[in-house]
Amino acid sequence: MILDWLICLLLVSGSFFIFISGLGIMRLPDVFTRMHAGTKASSFGSGQIMIAVALYFLEPWIVIKCVLVVIFIFATAPVGAHMLGRACYFLRIPMWQGTVVDELKGKYDLKGHTLKSQDE
Repeated sequence: MILDWLICLLLVSGSFFIFISGLGIMRLPDVFTRMHAGTKASSFGSGQIMIAVALYFLEPWIVIKCVLVVIFIFATAPVGAHMLGRACYFLRIPMWQGTVVDELKGKYDLKGHTLKSQDE
């Protein structure tokens, strides 16, 4: 009975995080903040749902597959977000007006794709 409640809690919590991720993608002002919502919350929500699936079935092959899916999501989502953000920065996609810090401004050569060190 406790396991059933834990599975329900994981499913509801995971669904909530995925809903928040979708809401963030629709409501946030620029691609950089949307990218954050699309990767962090949805990865966490998907991980919770996969843990619930593994706990529900409790069969070795299903648990292994669920763990592999979670590892794949956690390994690829940040890399994909980083590459998307990098491409958007190179294409000079405008940042939100409320953005306070642009740490690459003046330090990154967009033509040569080189980063200037602090020593230069």
